[in-house]
Amino acid sequence: MGGDADGSALLNRRRQYDESDVRVRPGKGSRPRTKDRPAHLDAVEGMVVSVDRGRWGVVLGGDPNRPIVAMRARELGRTPIVVGDRVGVVGDLSGRPDTLARIVRVHDRETVLRRTADDTDPFERIVVANAQRLLIVVALADPPPRTGLVERALVAAYAGGLTPVLGLTKSDLADPAEFTAQFADLDLPVMLVGKDDDLSELTEMITDSVTALIGHSGVGKSTLVNRLVPDAARATGEVSGVGKGRHTSTQSVALPLPGGGWVIDTPGIRSFGLAHISAENVVAAFSDLAEAVEDCPRGCTHLGPPADPECALDNLEGKSLRRAQAVRGLLTALTENEAW
Repeated sequence: MGGDADGSALLNRRRQYDESDVRVRPGKGSRPRTKDRPAHLDAVEGMVVSVDRGRWGVVLGGDPNRPIVAMRARELGRTPIVVGDRVGVVGDLSGRPDTLARIVRVHDRETVLRRTADDTDPFERIVVANAQRLLIVVALADPPPRTGLVERALVAAYAGGLTPVLGLTKSDLADPAEFTAQFADLDLPVMLVGKDDDLSELTEMITDSVTALIGHSGVGKSTLVNRLVPDAARATGEVSGVGKGRHTSTQSVALPLPGGGWVIDTPGIRSFGLAHISAENVVAAFSDLAEAVEDCPRGCTHLGPPADPECALDNLEGKSLRRAQAVRGLLTALTENEAW
């Protein structure tokens, strides 16, 4: 009897609570979404210059003399943050040892250099963000130049909004004329950037801008970075007997140029898939070709006969037609997926 009475009393007390007094934890669906949360108005702008195991090196205001280390804020989830990204940071911005700020905002990217693991992999990997130029470093010998790498790098640059530049090393071992003739109709700037070459023209071009460097291991890319940025102290490595160099750079890193601007050194390339790129992405980089293909039939791949007998690029003349043929060479290399 006593037990039942105690139970009834407890039940009556529970019923005395008004619904407004009950504290209920909001369900997952009712919590504010990240995009609905108020922006961090006190965030300081910066540029990502390095990435290492969940930590990002950021320079505040783009000033190399104001470096900090930051982590990705929880509300950003898995938002990718890469070298070259412009970000907003809060927290401890002193830059003292063992301090950590938070990246709370990633601004829209103006340009993006992307790749996939191979041409069948749908997952895109962002290599560099917001670079104005892509300097493709190629050795004319030891190891021998690979046209396929240049073609793929050009395709990625055109599709991502970067201006490509071809940098040739080891010109003392081979004449560059034959190799560069393949890209003449693309209006591709070509420069000799070997260890004994004058870099004044290149330095003038890239000062006060952001330039990404890519190339196979062993072509002299890190040596070039050391010349452009004397304090970089990047390892150079040696080319092995089979023509492949050691990976002397394992992470992309942005380095400040003495005269202003940045160079982004990327790891030696093992793969450069382009599964994410279409023919339209490439053609759009050339204003004369982009205008011409507006008259192409639906589904045209712009490769010309016999695949596309009515491709409007065949109606061009002079330099535009030669450029169209050069671009078709890039598109053919993209579709054939040959070893490079």
